[in-house]
Amino acid sequence: MAETTTPPTPEPTNWISNGATTLEGDAVDKIAELGSRASGAETDWLSTPDEFTGLPESFPLGIVHGDKPGIVSVKALAEEWRLFPEARRGIAIVGDVASLIELVNRQKTENSVVFARSDWRSPSLTAVIDYHDRERSAVDGDADWGKHRVHYAFPFSDEWSVWLKNDGKAMDQGQFAEFIEERLPDMTTLVEAENGHHARELQVDRIGAPMDIAALARGLEVNVGGKLKQNVKLQSGEAKISFEEEHTGKDGAPISVPGAFALQIPLFYNEEPITIPVRLRYRIVGGSLMWIYKLFRVDRTVAEAVTLAKREVAERTGLAVYEGAPEMTAQGSIVTSTTAGA
Repeated sequence: MAETTTPPTPEPTNWISNGATTLEGDAVDKIAELGSRASGAETDWLSTPDEFTGLPESFPLGIVHGDKPGIVSVKALAEEWRLFPEARRGIAIVGDVASLIELVNRQKTENSVVFARSDWRSPSLTAVIDYHDRERSAVDGDADWGKHRVHYAFPFSDEWSVWLKNDGKAMDQGQFAEFIEERLPDMTTLVEAENGHHARELQVDRIGAPMDIAALARGLEVNVGGKLKQNVKLQSGEAKISFEEEHTGKDGAPISVPGAFALQIPLFYNEEPITIPVRLRYRIVGGSLMWIYKLFRVDRTVAEAVTLAKREVAERTGLAVYEGAPEMTAQGSIVTSTTAGA
């Protein structure tokens, strides 16, 4: 009987039921990376050319892939996680020169400066803490933002504001008498040397004392509505006026009118009083008197006060003080000749 040979059983073949091929090693990771590059986003760093001054050596960018690829800034996203400001900015408002000096000394750098405005209508001092570097060259980045400041607007005192408001305005007898009586505490008697100095400046014989001005006010009050009877100009520079007698008990004596008087009031709030000469004038209108006073050299008075403050700031801070304004606003705008007053 012939021997029967049994053929070997073949090894079974492994198949994936969905027809996909099995991947091994890091192939999966590589394909995933390619997919993310095709549709996702990533960050990268851009090196800054040497000729671009004022920028870091490199900075990050966001690279977006997909249907609408592009490059975006990541700064706004990073700002959400900022722990402290990137720079000091803003304007500190102080109430007097002493506070400005103390705050500047606390914040100043070697490049800080102070700008002064001596305009008598709105005098001020402004310290720019982050002003331009005076040592480095433009290539090394000598410019600064000028956005960190300390500002002091000289606040005029109530006394000065009242006198300035009525400066040069004509008042009738009643108005002027009432005004003088109300503001009599603002007036002062000058010592002989000071009286002579201011009298020469105003070209009058002397500066009237408060008692002279009080007597004038009382005489005018009695003669409200009275018509001028006589007006005599004296060699001393004073004038004597008399009125038609209309009031019972009035003696009709002439009223002495000095050519000037002096105030002793603070120019600015919370500051020491200073001496301010005042011219006194009157006009005859229809037989009645109209009174006018003029503060002497208002612009000079304010400028001198600002000059003293500038000198004090320079001495106590060691900073340069310039008359004028910086070339940039606190918001970063460039100041031109057309915006210099803004």
